[in-house]
Amino acid sequence: MSCFSHPFVKFVLVGLVNTANYYIVYLILLTLGLPYLASHITGFLAAFVVSYFLNCYYVYQVQPTVKTFLQFPLTQVVNMGLQSALLYVFVALLHISPALAPFPALIITVPVTYVLSKKILVKESS
Repeated sequence: MSCFSHPFVKFVLVGLVNTANYYIVYLILLTLGLPYLASHITGFLAAFVVSYFLNCYYVYQVQPTVKTFLQFPLTQVVNMGLQSALLYVFVALLHISPALAPFPALIITVPVTYVLSKKILVKESS
């Protein structure tokens, strides 16, 4: 079994694709003259939709449903909340450089987001 066939590795790869997707949409919209916040929100929404379908079809191999599509944003809310809290702890309390603090936060938040998205997406097909 290839390491690229493990669901967690697939999840990380989808995250990388998602980041690129967001940034490409963001830059295109900026180039077209949209304000940066509108570009950011549109890029985020486009990346979110692509992420949902890639996670369904590629990572967890489940059929997308309206119910899971509506629940999937919870993964991002938990991710953002946990990452923000960890950044505060690492920077304000542990005095880690703000430039480096996101990396240990990612080590914690990526697995948490993986487990949460798996619970949301896979529970219906079980």
